[in-house]
Amino acid sequence: MLPKLVITDIDGVWTDGGMYYTAEGDVMKRFSVKDGWGVIFLRELGIPVAIMTGENSALVQKRADKLKINRCYLHVADKLAKAQEICAEMGITLADVAFIGDDLNDIRLLREVGFSGSPCNTPDYVQREVDYVTTAHGGFGAFREFVEKILLDNGMLERVLQKFM
Repeated sequence: MLPKLVITDIDGVWTDGGMYYTAEGDVMKRFSVKDGWGVIFLRELGIPVAIMTGENSALVQKRADKLKINRCYLHVADKLAKAQEICAEMGITLADVAFIGDDLNDIRLLREVGFSGSPCNTPDYVQREVDYVTTAHGGFGAFREFVEKILLDNGMLERVLQKFM
């Protein structure tokens, strides 16, 4: 199934799930540039990406802006309801969506989408709910691997990669 939308959680998927604090109390997150390529690959095929996180983090918005991701939803309490709202706006169903998440607040949405995934370092009870578990840990290219799996399964990975080689 080639999705019409890919939704991704951030903490534990694009980051290692850690919160880094400076002595001044500033919070920092570590993002892998590898995951940015996943966004670029999807953009090449006209497949939009939506970030959906329970956190209310300006850092996540900055990462979305850098990657030109227009759909960035912060402080989402009910990810399933928000995804249904997005689908209604786009005229698609949850069956047309791929979603990668890593924790309890993702499970309801993971169960409802057409293709689901989680990083390999998520709890077993999350991994049991998904179609694909990455070999990459969250924060170390898990999103990119998830995207590449989707493209590989749909016979499009080599075509996309050739555009950059």
